[in-house]
Parts: sequence; C-alpha cells; structure tokens
Amino acid sequence: MHFAGRLAAVHLGHAQEHSTTHGTALNLQQALLAEPGRPHPNLDLATRYLPSGTGVLVGGDWFETVRLHYGRTLLVMGDVMGHGLDAAVDMNAYRSMLRYVASTDLPPHRVLRQLDAAVSEEGTRRPATCLLVRIDPARGTAAFSSAGHLPPAVFGPDGSGTLIDVPVGPPLGTGLGGYELTTRTVTPEETLLLFTDGLVERRGEDIDVSLARLAGLRLPVGAGVQQSLDQVLLSLDAVHAEDDVAVLAARIRPRPDHEPHGADPP
Repeated sequence: MHFAGRLAAVHLGHAQEHSTTHGTALNLQQALLAEPGRPHPNLDLATRYLPSGTGVLVGGDWFETVRLHYGRTLLVMGDVMGHGLDAAVDMNAYRSMLRYVASTDLPPHRVLRQLDAAVSEEGTRRPATCLLVRIDPARGTAAFSSAGHLPPAVFGPDGSGTLIDVPVGPPLGTGLGGYELTTRTVTPEETLLLFTDGLVERRGEDIDVSLARLAGLRLPVGAGVQQSLDQVLLSLDAVHAEDDVAVLAARIRPRPDHEPHGADPP
C-alpha cells in the first residue's frame, strides 16, 4: 500500500508538472497571437489559432501581419518544428526577428534569406517553416515565398478554391538559403488562405490528398473573410485536429473610386 501510494504521488506530480508546462506554452502562444500586427486599412483580415488540446501539442504555430510602405502588407504564417514550451519560445524569437527584417521592406524571398542566415548563425533555435505573402492592394498583386511551408489557397468569387504553386525552399534555420519569389494578380473578389499543417493533415493520409480536400471546398458566395474562415474550419473539422491549427484569411478591400492611387486613408 505504501509503495502504491508513493507511485501514485509520483504520477500525480508528473501530471501536475505536465499540466503546468502545457498551460504555460498555451498562454504564451495565445498572448503572442492575440494581436497580430496592424495590416493596411484596405485589407480585410481574419485569423484563428486552435490548440489541439492533446498532450503537449502546443507551441510552434504562428502568424503575423506587417504593415509596409506604399499601402502594402506582409502576411506571415510559420510553424516551428516540435511542440511544447521550447517551441513556443522559439516561435516568439522567430516572430520578433521577422518583424525586424521585414521592416527593411525587402522582397519576401530576401526576408527569408536574411532570417535563415540570422537563425543559423545563432544556432540555438529549432528549424521552422514559413510562408510570406506581400500584398499590394493598389496594384492588385501578391508576391509569395516559402521556406518549407505548405502552399496557400485562394478562393474565387464563386467560392471555388485552388492551391497557389509556390516554389518551396528549405526550412528556416538550416542555413541553406535558396528561396524564390513568385507573383500573381489578386482581386478584391478573391480570398487568400494561409495555414499550418494541422488544418489539413490526417494521420496515415498523403499530404497531397489532404491539400486536395482543402482546395475542393466550396465557400458561400458573397461571404466575408471571417465567414469564409469559419466555413473552412467547420468543413475540415479543425476543432478536432490532431495538431495545432493556425489560419489567416485575407482579401483586398475595394478602393473607392475617388481615393487617390497609392494613398493611405486618413
């Protein structure tokens, strides 16, 4: 009985320690993602972070928006490899470095190059995937660059979706570089969707099948970005995902005819 009691006490202590660590990681994650950077006023944006709620699977998923010059906005989606408190701490470090590098207004592939070099030189951070999208509402263009991240999706005015073909470079922190830039037009009737793998991946399923399921969704015609995001999460049963889910939806806000080209609203 004494042995059983001691064993129970040990298990209870481990459970309490695990609960504390999980809670700390989750609180840090939610605090950091509560208020993404302020986007440009002519961009509608919706974000969501859903922790998996199982084990220590929390910590590495993150998103960010960085306001740039000339009415442009940099959208960021990243995922630090691994989970738990250490991943959450590294996520914060990546997010801080990204903000600093992005403030220099380099094109997305050069932002990834500098971020990769800085993290590699530091040598203490876990590798991370990252997708950058620089949207220029005035010109109706979007520039994409990926460091090992899943491709974004775009949903048209009829609600149909497709994956955007973005060249994939190595994850950040490897020091390999080699990031490329691709651009496409984007209209106020299209909704861009950036996400982490928890949204689409299913155990034992090929990732191409998982991505095809997302691209095959049909969103409500005329829905706003928040409603569109909610529909994606509902359709893919994201609340029961086996991993954390971070999602960002963005759409160019139509520019009034009387507003000067390239000007910021007051």
